[in-house]
Amino acid sequence: MEYTLKEMMTIIAAREIRNDDIVFCGTGISMLAAMAAKNINAPKSVIFFETGAIDSKLEDLPLAVADPRIMYQSSCNAGLLEAFATMQNKITGQHVVGILGAAQIDIYGNLNSTVIGEYEGPDVRFSGSGGACDVGSFVPRSIIFMTQEKRKFKIKIDYLTTPGYLDGPDGRKKAGLPEGGPDKVITDMGVMGFDDQTKKMYLKGYYPGITPEKILENMEFEIDTSQAEEVLPPTPEELKLLREKCDPQRLIL
Repeated sequence: MEYTLKEMMTIIAAREIRNDDIVFCGTGISMLAAMAAKNINAPKSVIFFETGAIDSKLEDLPLAVADPRIMYQSSCNAGLLEAFATMQNKITGQHVVGILGAAQIDIYGNLNSTVIGEYEGPDVRFSGSGGACDVGSFVPRSIIFMTQEKRKFKIKIDYLTTPGYLDGPDGRKKAGLPEGGPDKVITDMGVMGFDDQTKKMYLKGYYPGITPEKILENMEFEIDTSQAEEVLPPTPEELKLLREKCDPQRLIL
C-alpha cells in the first residue's frame, strides 16, 4: 500500500510504545503516535498530558493539549502539578515515555527548541521548553521526532533546552540527573538509536527507498551506520486503523 512519510513516522513511533508504558505527549504528530499505539499495538498503554488529563479515552483526535477532547472519560482531570508529579513519581515514572520534537539535535540527543542564533539576539525565537526540559530530565525513555535536515542535526546546538546525554556516558550523572535519556530519533528518512556505552547516536534503520548515505548527507555530524537495516513499512492493518480510527479527518496526517 502507498503511505506518506508522516504516516510512516507515526507508525514507527507507535511500534516503540508498549502495553505497560505511560505516554507523555504533546500536540501534533506525537499525540497521533500515542493514539495509534493505543489502537494498534499497545491497548493497555496510558496517555497523559501536561494540562492534567490522565488516561483519556481519546475517541476523537484533539488538536492541542488544552483541547477539551483530551478530558473525555479520563481517569483523572487534574492540572500541571499532577501531570508532572506522574512523570517524576518513583513508581509510575519508571514506565513513562516522553514524545518530543525540537528545532535542533546533536549526537548525544540534546535538544534545542528555544532559539536559532544567539540567545540575546536570535535569528529565530521559538516558544521554548514547555514541559520538554522536564521530560528530558526525568523520564527514563523518550522518543524524538525530527525532520532529517543538516540544519537540524548539528555538531553544536545553539541552545540547550532539553538534556539528552549531555557530553557523553557520564554526562547525566555529573549534572545530577537520573538515569534515562533519549531512546529513538524518528525522522522522515530513518530511525536513530543511541549506543549503550558511548551514548552517541547511530543509524538503526532507514526507510524503503532511502539509503544510509542519503541520511548522512542531511546531518552535520557522522554517525555509525553499520547496524542499519531497512525498516518494515506500515502494514495495511496499521494504515487502516491510523487513517480510519485515529485521524479520519486527516487533521494531522
